[in-house]
Amino acid sequence: MSYLASPPDPPDLAHEVRRLFEDLARGRPDRRPFVSGECSPTLDVLETESTVEVLVDVPGLTPDAIRIMIKGGVLLIVGEKERTEPSRTPTSYHLVERDFGRFARAVRIHAAVDAGRARATLAHGELRVVLPRLDERRGREILVPVESGV
Repeated sequence: MSYLASPPDPPDLAHEVRRLFEDLARGRPDRRPFVSGECSPTLDVLETESTVEVLVDVPGLTPDAIRIMIKGGVLLIVGEKERTEPSRTPTSYHLVERDFGRFARAVRIHAAVDAGRARATLAHGELRVVLPRLDERRGREILVPVESGV
């Protein structure tokens, strides 16, 4: 099976992204009023016999800086990574490679999963979203009983 990790383009997902960013802002009143920029954390999608797992590199983030939603076969991960202040004195950067700002990653899930039992853990800068697979029901033989209409 192939998985596609892409920016959320469809209008319904764009609406959900905005809604999750608003929820994120409400849930973190102590954050700075504006987080500039956008970032795109790297991710992996893997499939086992019993799960589909999405692993996202989000070093420095806490659980309250991330929102996750599953809708219409798409896993949507939205978050915000704030830039840390290097020092209180004037600073000149010589090299800047780390990403900061808002991000939204959408992954289309092509397997039958039980979204109600999905779980996410954040440890050591890695977000792991585990989606338990459902038994594939398509193509399976199902006998339908015939009853008398009398």
